[in-house]
Amino acid sequence: MHYVYEVMNPMTPIKNQGGSQLCWAYAMLAAIETEHLRWGDSVNLAPAYIEKMLEREPQAPSNQRGMGATLLALIQKYGIVAYDAMRTVETPAPRYVFMYGAEYTPQEFARSVCAPDEYVSLTSTADEPYNQEVTLNLPDNWLRQRFLNIHIDTLLKKTEHAVRRHHGVCWESRSHAMSIVGIARDDDGKKYFVMKNSWGTRRPHRGLDFLSFADFRRQTLAVEMTHEAFRGR
Repeated sequence: MHYVYEVMNPMTPIKNQGGSQLCWAYAMLAAIETEHLRWGDSVNLAPAYIEKMLEREPQAPSNQRGMGATLLALIQKYGIVAYDAMRTVETPAPRYVFMYGAEYTPQEFARSVCAPDEYVSLTSTADEPYNQEVTLNLPDNWLRQRFLNIHIDTLLKKTEHAVRRHHGVCWESRSHAMSIVGIARDDDGKKYFVMKNSWGTRRPHRGLDFLSFADFRRQTLAVEMTHEAFRGR
């Protein structure tokens, strides 16, 4: 199928989660990276650090699954490091981050790339009241975090607007998570979100995938974006 790009936002290099179940960490970190590129800043963050920190979480499931909101909570607790400082989980977790001539703890560095409460976690379910926070009763939500429940039409509109304004967005279904980096149309005019996947680049479209707006309506479990993006700025 041939796609015509309407929007293609900057992104860091595509990573490969290998055999892990850490798509949620890769997707949320990728959204944060794109958000920084929107500002003219550049950070490339280490999913392996989050994988290592999961060992300190007694509630974490053995399959290492989680959600974008899980990642946001973990980096506030444990911090984050640059990708080049920890490319694999076998690498010892760095005690400090060195960037632009400055020294940070992982927690200090995390606050510089993602302020507490900078992001809003969104969902859409007709089983709960709209415009209220709800807890998703799923194994992946093992931190029991709450999500703002909005109508799927509103969620689609908010997501499209955020992407067109070049914000980083993390998208999740019940089985996978990816970062949204663009918008495209096919030859019939059907609209798609361009997804940055974490399965490496040896695939069609070199690691990008395409999620139709119709499938977004059917498959979306959760979306994370900044409050600025949610407000439409």
